[in-house]
Amino acid sequence: MSYLNRQLASFPSEIWEEIDAEVVATAREILTGRRFLDVLGPYGVGLTSIEIGTDDYCRQPAPDEAGAVISRAIALPMLRKSFGLSVRRVQGHLDMGLPLELTPAQDAAEAVARREEEFIYYGSPEFGLEGLLTAKGRHEITVGDWSAVEQALNDVLAAVNRLDASGFHGPYGLALSPQLYNNLFRRYEGTDMLQLEHLKRLCELGVYKAGIEGAVLLDGHAGRIVIGQDMMTGYSGNDGIHHQLFVSESLVLMVDDAEAICVLSGAPRKPR
Repeated sequence: MSYLNRQLASFPSEIWEEIDAEVVATAREILTGRRFLDVLGPYGVGLTSIEIGTDDYCRQPAPDEAGAVISRAIALPMLRKSFGLSVRRVQGHLDMGLPLELTPAQDAAEAVARREEEFIYYGSPEFGLEGLLTAKGRHEITVGDWSAVEQALNDVLAAVNRLDASGFHGPYGLALSPQLYNNLFRRYEGTDMLQLEHLKRLCELGVYKAGIEGAVLLDGHAGRIVIGQDMMTGYSGNDGIHHQLFVSESLVLMVDDAEAICVLSGAPRKPR
């Protein structure tokens, strides 16, 4: 992992261990796509694209001309966020056991994790990358008012029935906007069961609060997350005041079958 330049840092491995622990813990609190989609890799920072489909002629060659065979590929975005740690605070931690302020590392990990979630759910249309909420061929239904206790279950059941009719019989995962997710912390009248617990019985891959608009239900066969470099921290340099570091990763969502995805809309979509 020489590309991370860790050997250039003047602090020992115990500092790296503390940084890594904070970065991973912060990211785990945010990342949801990895919880219900298969994750392949990591394959390494050198993985920049993945070939998809089959090789084919760009046009059928005439009898007297050479054929041109084309491979299709999708790119793996690299996500990166820089941050700094005070030289004096790092040294004070090492020499005097003072607390090490790692908020900048946490903030950088949060920024990278939120960008990963954006790619998983919304993709990047300008670069030909699909997300769960934008994949062509996805199903879509309109949700009702979830302030009515039975409406959430009715809407999710409608989405399940749509996927089931298309040949995708689960298990299912459900990602919800914070507003929709928070609506589920109510009990059915006359019972001790939360709406959230009821939906978890239907969605065996889990029900998650994500930074999206609306909701998306998917069969586990909808796609995969392919990781080149998993989230890691590297070293950029030292300006005498701060150690300059960065958090980075590379990954892409591969949608295998958009018909295994059902978007539950009704709230405004995320602005692009």
